[in-house]
Amino acid sequence: MTTPEAEPEQGGAPRPEERLERAVRAAEQALIEYEIALETFRVEVENFSRLHEQRLGPVYARLEELEAQILEARAARSGDPEDRRRADEARARLMPIPGVEELLHGWMDGDGLFPEATAMLTGQAVRPPQRVRPSEEARRLYRELARKAHPDLAQEDDERARREEFITRVNAAYARGDEAELRTLAEEWAAGPAPERRPSRGEELYARLEWLDRRKELLTVLAKELEESAIGAMLRLAPDDPDRLLEEIAEQLAAQVGEREAKLAGLLGQ
Repeated sequence: MTTPEAEPEQGGAPRPEERLERAVRAAEQALIEYEIALETFRVEVENFSRLHEQRLGPVYARLEELEAQILEARAARSGDPEDRRRADEARARLMPIPGVEELLHGWMDGDGLFPEATAMLTGQAVRPPQRVRPSEEARRLYRELARKAHPDLAQEDDERARREEFITRVNAAYARGDEAELRTLAEEWAAGPAPERRPSRGEELYARLEWLDRRKELLTVLAKELEESAIGAMLRLAPDDPDRLLEEIAEQLAAQVGEREAKLAGLLGQ
């Protein structure tokens, strides 16, 4: 008499993959909630920073201008070179010198000056860029590869990324009119991607958990940077009524402006 195989009992211990799936789902949900909280705080910091700049920016600028005027008045009265140096430094801070990138915007990139910019600065004639006219065979190869490897034909993200990387190389070869390179690329595409071993379900779940953990670590760093920023620290001081905090700071700054204006008037003999 043959004994039937025992069926797994209802409510028995879950399989390892089931436990992993539960852990992944829990980690995903926790990460979503954390991202929502972080994005909410980021928006609060951004909005408060904008409001802080709108309401207090002019006051800070007025304080800096008064400080520069006080130092300039003191230097004019004393004639001390050290006082003049401090006054000049304060004034320079109010009028920052444009950086090299600003001065040469459109004239250079990470590799240095563009050839056209070099030619203009040295008085040389600007040479027009060399024009490449691909051969008919290069045109045929390019059209064929573009039709076969276009990224829009992909249905999965990985495949789309592979096609985008490949078509970038195709475009570069065609721009150079490199028929041999286009032929090589055609052979590469015909050969297809190298077969990859598909990971098991357990391996996929472990990889997903590791990614979720790395993502949480990254978000934790971003959250810490937001919290430790000047605006984030101000928000933590008054999370329920940040507008009132701005009003208190504005009152303190207004008092400082009054003190500096009186000090300046005294130096100018007004």
